[in-house]
Amino acid sequence: MQLSRRVQSLKPSSTLAIAARAKALKAQGVDILSFSAGEPDFDTPEPIKQAAIDALHAGMTRYVPVPGDPETRAVLAHKLTSENNLPGLTADHVIISAGGKHSLYLVMQALLEAAPPGQPPAEVILPTPAWVSYPPQVQLAGARLVEIETNAASRFKITPDQLAAAITENSRLLILNSPSNPTGVMYTPDELRALAKVVAEAAVSKAPDLVVVSDELYEKIIYSGIEHLSFGAIPEVAHRTITINGLSKAYAMTGWRIGYAAMPGEFGASLCKAVARLQSQMNSHITSFCLPAIRTAVLECSDYVEQMRLAFAKRAELITSRMAELPGMQAAKPDGAFYVFPDVSAHFGKRSKAGAPINSASDFAAALIDEAHVAVVPGEDFLGPGPRCLRFSFACSEEDINRGMTRLGEFLDSLT
Repeated sequence: MQLSRRVQSLKPSSTLAIAARAKALKAQGVDILSFSAGEPDFDTPEPIKQAAIDALHAGMTRYVPVPGDPETRAVLAHKLTSENNLPGLTADHVIISAGGKHSLYLVMQALLEAAPPGQPPAEVILPTPAWVSYPPQVQLAGARLVEIETNAASRFKITPDQLAAAITENSRLLILNSPSNPTGVMYTPDELRALAKVVAEAAVSKAPDLVVVSDELYEKIIYSGIEHLSFGAIPEVAHRTITINGLSKAYAMTGWRIGYAAMPGEFGASLCKAVARLQSQMNSHITSFCLPAIRTAVLECSDYVEQMRLAFAKRAELITSRMAELPGMQAAKPDGAFYVFPDVSAHFGKRSKAGAPINSASDFAAALIDEAHVAVVPGEDFLGPGPRCLRFSFACSEEDINRGMTRLGEFLDSLT
């Protein structure tokens, strides 16, 4: 018996693998300081949990419509129109899925497919470094990944000229993620408008089917003073932008698995119906009693979100200031999310105290967890400059950040 080539060619998520290793070592009694998990360390706000509990007690345990009930989708549509300035959204332009990752997967499956023999593949443009799950999802959809590599000097942001050069007649998707996982940087409104101008012009001249996927999962975790602008709020690209969001990061609800996709216009409504058809053959819909919790989160929990944002802001300042004191740890200061992505290649060619060679980000991360008991994610799977970098998640206490940076400094001092 054989497994499909599809699954044999997929690599496991490095972020989940490192988090699992850290948990396993902790279970063995090792004092691991983990900077690997991409999830808030806060508990889900109490009103959100209570809404789900009340729904359970009220008997909300049966099937619901595949895209989510109309009331909840209407709340999300209103949020996106009033808060994000996306035009003309109704409940029919929104579909709720099992996490932002599931929403992205379904959208790619609905828009992309393998090319017939002899025909060029559809292309997906991705600025890198980028979240590790984008490339496998592109692969599973039968498309070709087109990287636009960035670096710390550009604050990991692409330019309009880079985008224009990457667009061809085969371009079908452009993925944008601001604030970014893994770098924490974000585009300013003017930078987004400049990219939107390129997209709009290219759609007229050579890529009429180009769609932008704007992953805005970290939109509420911003502390740099930069205004968040949804790409779909820019008029010239609004009708070709799919906004992906969810409750995982902003509301500390990673385990609830709630994400959603939205797109205005006639095509947006058709896309949501297509995604619903796909979803109906997979998991049907999200857990039914979670739907009232979505409404409670969006309508009643802004104060909780602000408390978490302020905590992340303090942590961002702390980890970047501590890291700046360490040799060979060059990092762009994050604008949002809860990640910092330092270049550690200055230490390549060295050996750890235990004799482990440090020739890559993976080598560095492995030695760091084994010898200093600090867990981080190596950057290779983030592509672009990732092989020179590590991702530190500061979704942990200030005490753990201070302890971790102290251990990191001692580890660096021990390298020879």
